[in-house]
Amino acid sequence: MNPLALTIFLLSLAIGTTITLSSFHWLLAWIGLEINTLAIIPLMTKTPHPRAIEAATKYFLTQAAASALVLFSSLISAWQTGEWSINSLMDLPMNILSIALMMKLGLAPLHFWMPEVLQGISLPTGLILSTWQKIAPMALLLQTSHLINLNLTIALGLTSIMVGGWGGIGQTQLRKIMAFSSIGHLGWIIVILKFDPQLSLLNFVLYIIMTAAMFMSLTTISATKMLEISTSWSKTPALTTTTMLILLSLAGLPPLTGFAPKLLITLELVKQNATLLAVMVMFISLLALFFYIRLTYVVTLTLSPNTPNSLLTWRTASRSYSTIAIMNTMALILLPITPTLLLL
Repeated sequence: MNPLALTIFLLSLAIGTTITLSSFHWLLAWIGLEINTLAIIPLMTKTPHPRAIEAATKYFLTQAAASALVLFSSLISAWQTGEWSINSLMDLPMNILSIALMMKLGLAPLHFWMPEVLQGISLPTGLILSTWQKIAPMALLLQTSHLINLNLTIALGLTSIMVGGWGGIGQTQLRKIMAFSSIGHLGWIIVILKFDPQLSLLNFVLYIIMTAAMFMSLTTISATKMLEISTSWSKTPALTTTTMLILLSLAGLPPLTGFAPKLLITLELVKQNATLLAVMVMFISLLALFFYIRLTYVVTLTLSPNTPNSLLTWRTASRSYSTIAIMNTMALILLPITPTLLLL
């Protein structure tokens, strides 16, 4: 892609999210979401492959439907209250808006576009779709969290965690596994949204760090299938090891970063007398734990038969991987500073 065009699209992505984050008026928030959607479509079709075109079409149709719902709900709200401000929503428009934003995020049962779209696009675009594109809808949900329907968030959150675990079990494609992982993590975020929006935000930030680290590692290894990642040990032993640990962090195993949000959410649910909900969420998460551990097994415990005998590989290091090193470190060792993060 032309560097100038690429710069324009990436700047449009940044501007769209910034407009939504800084808006107090529903129309501005909607415009930001639209700019976001339109800016990523050329990035998806960067490689002119039928799968990429299909993914971009599916993405556009679902996002357009969700945007229409956002606009309808804000119009109904303006008609009922005479105000366009984000915090002046009644019950009906709030429910419609919540469903529209959850559709944009890819929460179950409105998740059907997410694995298909992520499978059809390149890993760097998948990184943007899984992290940056979620910021604007998530910010709107956090701003309206005091108005949101509790039953709706719990139902969709539980469904998302279940779908995220069940859907990923039979997959061999890494991008689809990351899509179902994303659905599961967003389910955790949504379950706690009404009880404690700050904790929800912390969980979202840690989700972005871990997902970004995973996608950057996969991009460096150039792996999109389990078969490819199983032969990566002989190429990059250190990166393969940290990739395995990031997978366990995404699964939420201590003492890695991913354990912090799960622990805090469970404690908060117990504190709110929702012990049954906490138990259900933890049990359903075991489904996801299975495919993370299976992937970990494939990555490190199965060595390819053609491991070179030489200690030095003939491939010369072409560039520095400092960004990936920083992201991977953050995705692994943020657990001890969780109390500091909570105070921010």
